[in-house]
Amino acid sequence: MHKILANTVFLGKDIRFLTECHSTSDLAAQYFKEGNAKEGTIVITDKQTRGRGQRGNQWYSEPSKNLTFSLVLTPTFLDATEQFYLSMAVSLGVHDALSAYIGEIYIKWPNDFVHQKSGKIGGMLIENQLSTKGIDLSIVGIGINVNQTSFPFPNVTSLALLAGSPIAKEEFFKFLVKAIEDHYLLLSRGRRRHIRNSYLERLFRANEWALFDDGELFEGKILGITDEGKLRIEKQDGRLISYAFKEVSFIW
Repeated sequence: MHKILANTVFLGKDIRFLTECHSTSDLAAQYFKEGNAKEGTIVITDKQTRGRGQRGNQWYSEPSKNLTFSLVLTPTFLDATEQFYLSMAVSLGVHDALSAYIGEIYIKWPNDFVHQKSGKIGGMLIENQLSTKGIDLSIVGIGINVNQTSFPFPNVTSLALLAGSPIAKEEFFKFLVKAIEDHYLLLSRGRRRHIRNSYLERLFRANEWALFDDGELFEGKILGITDEGKLRIEKQDGRLISYAFKEVSFIW
């Protein structure tokens, strides 16, 4: 898993593999700060002891069964107000890679990946360093359930469970990184409308009535996202509300 990738332009030409570490994202940021990493560096581990998820949640992963890694990106072509475009581009890459193996995969706002019936298969967390010029550094932490078949939580699944057989993890990793790079390069070439439209087409529960919780249970319909990445939901009383991260949750 630590060989450089031959099928990419710049992602994965420098891969740091650790059998165990506390957080690939923390290490990636540290390496970059020390001048020991550049755009395209990947830090990957078989066992992550303090992986982070959205809302400050821990990310649990059975050692050696799944993919837990972080990418170093320097999307200086993006303004500070365009951070969610990076999230959309990376999400599309992950979605495309997963969808090449199994069907009914969706992007669950803001950045989880779910199977329509079986639940969460992976997630990501992007941590950006901003300046007056824009986005100087992005550390993209990604966790994908590949070959794990038992989970301590409900509504969680893996590629192997959905496919019905074990997955060649290293081959999937190569395919995944290439798919992420393809969408990142599209974004760098200014294809923002394409990225946004593709994201909305793959958005979990878009344009259908479903249950949500914003402090109270309600039935709503996702109509889209704002430029800042807020989720636009129409309530049954006709109100249209834009929610930031942590302000609304999905009810399975």
